[in-house]
Amino acid sequence: MKTTNIPLNTTGAQPESRKLPPSPRAIEDTGLDLLFLVELLAKILFLHGRMSIAAISCHVKLPVSVLEAAFAFMRQERLCEMTSRGEGSASIFFQLSETGRNRAREYLQRSHYAGPAPVTLEAYCAQVENQMLRDVHYTRDSVARVFNGIVVQDAILDQLGAAMNSGRSIFIYGPAGSGKTFIAETLVNLLPDSICVPYAIVVDDEVIQIYDPLIHHVIEQAACAENLLERRDTADIRWQLCRRPVAISGGELTLNTLDLEFDKTTRYYQAPPHVKANNGIYIVDDLGHQSITPRELMNRWIVPLDRRRDYLTLHTGYKFRIPFDVKVIFSSNLTPESLADDAFLRRLGYKIYFGTMSEDQYCTIFRSVCEELSIPYSKAAFKHLLHERHYKEGKPLLACYPRDLLSQVRDLAQYENRQPTLTNEALDWAWQNYFATL
Repeated sequence: MKTTNIPLNTTGAQPESRKLPPSPRAIEDTGLDLLFLVELLAKILFLHGRMSIAAISCHVKLPVSVLEAAFAFMRQERLCEMTSRGEGSASIFFQLSETGRNRAREYLQRSHYAGPAPVTLEAYCAQVENQMLRDVHYTRDSVARVFNGIVVQDAILDQLGAAMNSGRSIFIYGPAGSGKTFIAETLVNLLPDSICVPYAIVVDDEVIQIYDPLIHHVIEQAACAENLLERRDTADIRWQLCRRPVAISGGELTLNTLDLEFDKTTRYYQAPPHVKANNGIYIVDDLGHQSITPRELMNRWIVPLDRRRDYLTLHTGYKFRIPFDVKVIFSSNLTPESLADDAFLRRLGYKIYFGTMSEDQYCTIFRSVCEELSIPYSKAAFKHLLHERHYKEGKPLLACYPRDLLSQVRDLAQYENRQPTLTNEALDWAWQNYFATL
């Protein structure tokens, strides 16, 4: 199998048409309390200074028709001042009064969040339910398209395809370097459709950031703020249209990672990775090598995996329910029976083994990496690698080795200011570096 970075949506299929929720026309349509919105606007003006209503609208992702009512209240309370440089909404500017600045300081002590207006928990839950993974199905043809050009046994592809349709978690295992994580990440390309992801949600007046640019890949679209001043039928741009996400946690995973992360400095929250991965895939890599045991992890996730919902708690003690629409893929170099008891393994659903490769499969990967790194392939040098290194030293044929070894051949050539060549000596040099042999 290849070991290059995985492009998104390599199937060539276009994302299914999915529309963002309609734009709110009044404060009531946002689901937000007027005082919450006033607090947000005051913090934005405090941090950015005098701003036009158009700039505020783009920043907070709400139309002017909503902001006008909030600013009318703020002016009535003498929290802000309005100036105009001409006719029309585009020429209207707002800045805080001294009273407003004092009030904004108090707001910032409670929370530093001053980004796009959040959506309500109820709206978020409804949207997740509307775009659930259970409504997506896969066939042998769609799996074959995604894995075209990737060296994987047909039997494993059949297991993966059926497992993706099952709605249950997947456990893939095998020796380190056999390509487990790469294959798990590639599965996201089976999800060509798009979903709506909010910048943030609000729960009991506390803000929780959902959107993460490292996990959520925004689909290119027309400028979301275009004609925001005049139009009344725009989409609710507090949401973004994204590809279905994939999130990965490795050895750093702890029980705390799976709870809300409250920043005591900024005083707002980051959603845990499995929430950011809602309507997508969450990969737990190197299962069994975390500081928590698999049993502790399963105890934490018994309810989410079985009932498709999770419970999170704010630092105030307020507990709330949130959807758990995540295809969880566990990856480990340990065998299933060494990790936990039968009850745990039963909840893991599909168990798929990734082992060593045949010579033909290994050669296919080796030649592909040679082409990618502009190293002329040599059949004789490849045979030397197999018989004088792998077989004599008992090293299995794993998917990770061609790239790792050939990258060192290229590195040495660059150092010596010459074109890389594939020789027995070059491969022996790379092998000694890689496996620390003498």
